[in-house]
Amino acid sequence: MRISDLSRLSGTPVGTIKYYLREGLLPPGRQLGATLSLYGDEHLQRLRLIRALTARGGLSIAATRDVLTAMEEPLEPLATLGVVHYALPTPVDAAETDAVDEQASQVDELVRAMGWDVSEDSPHRRALAASLMDLGRIGADYSTEDLLPYAELAAAAAKLDLDRIKELDNSEDRFKLAEHAAIVVLLLEPVLAVLRRLAQENETRRRGVWARTAEAAEPRLGHVPTTAPEGSP
Repeated sequence: MRISDLSRLSGTPVGTIKYYLREGLLPPGRQLGATLSLYGDEHLQRLRLIRALTARGGLSIAATRDVLTAMEEPLEPLATLGVVHYALPTPVDAAETDAVDEQASQVDELVRAMGWDVSEDSPHRRALAASLMDLGRIGADYSTEDLLPYAELAAAAAKLDLDRIKELDNSEDRFKLAEHAAIVVLLLEPVLAVLRRLAQENETRRRGVWARTAEAAEPRLGHVPTTAPEGSP
C-alpha cells in the first residue's frame, strides 16, 4: 500500500507517518522509486502500536523508541515487560525531590512487608512515594498497614497479567509476543481503573448509600426534559 493508504487505514496523518519514519519508530517501506515506497500490514500494525504507546500510554518519542527496540530484540516477553515498565512516565516532580524522598522509607517498608523483589532503582518506587506525598498533603495519610490490602490486590492482578503473557510464550511471532507485553502494561491499565470505578459504584449501591444527586445527574438516553406549563398542578 502507498503511504496515503497507510494514512487512511490507520487514521494517522501522512505528515505524522513521515515523522515516525524519520525518528526510526516506523521501518522504511519497500522503495520502488525516488518518491515511491510501498508499505505492508506489518507497518499498519506497528503504526497502531506507536499511536497507542504515545497517545494512550503517554510515552515520549524516545521512550517509545526504547520499547519498540526491545520488541525487535530476541528478549523473552517478561524481559520486554521490564523494558516497558521502566519506559513509563512517572508522576515525580523533579523540583520536589526532597519531599518525595521523605516517603521513600514507607515505600521500602511496604516492599519488605510484601516480600517483593523490586530493584532499588525502580522508577515506580519514587512514583509511589510521590503519590503518597500528594495524599499526605490533603490529610489523606495511608499507613503501610492501610496499603497492604491494596498491595495484595495488585499482586493478584500482576499474577494474572504474567499468566496471560505466558499463555503466548510458545508463539513463533516474537514481535506479537512482545507487543502483548506492552499492551498488558499500558493499555490494560485504563480498563482496570474503570473496572474499579464500576465496582465502587456497585458496592456503594449495594450498601444503599448512593447519593440521590448522583441518580438525578444520570442522563437518560433520548430523554428531553420538559417544563410544566405555568399554573399547572
